[in-house]
Amino acid sequence: MPSLDTALKSMKLVIVESPYAGDIPRNLRYARLCVKDCIRRGEAPIASHLLFTQEGILDDNVAEERATGMNAGFAWGRHADLVVVYSDFGVSSGMQTGIQVASLLGKPIVFRQLPEDLMKKMRQKQ
Repeated sequence: MPSLDTALKSMKLVIVESPYAGDIPRNLRYARLCVKDCIRRGEAPIASHLLFTQEGILDDNVAEERATGMNAGFAWGRHADLVVVYSDFGVSSGMQTGIQVASLLGKPIVFRQLPEDLMKKMRQKQ
């Protein structure tokens, strides 16, 4: 396990962009695996759509709450070193907005797909 000092100095802060709307159970499983992939790469990821859509926080089906959650995620993005777009299931409108915000903030944007071992886990749970 890396030391706290190593983690603080070397781990990149990463915003994870992945789909949420649509097939929500599948997309939640996918987002969790995207976070796992980032951690495996030695990154410190946040996927605000996993956090803010939990029961009792915000309701993605209420337009004002969805906008509030997206804006809260974008605010965290000001501090990110990198925005990673996981595109195995395409790029949703919410992800497109995240890409636009990252671009406006001058953040590097990287497109990724999950490695085969994680996609295999994704397929096994379906």
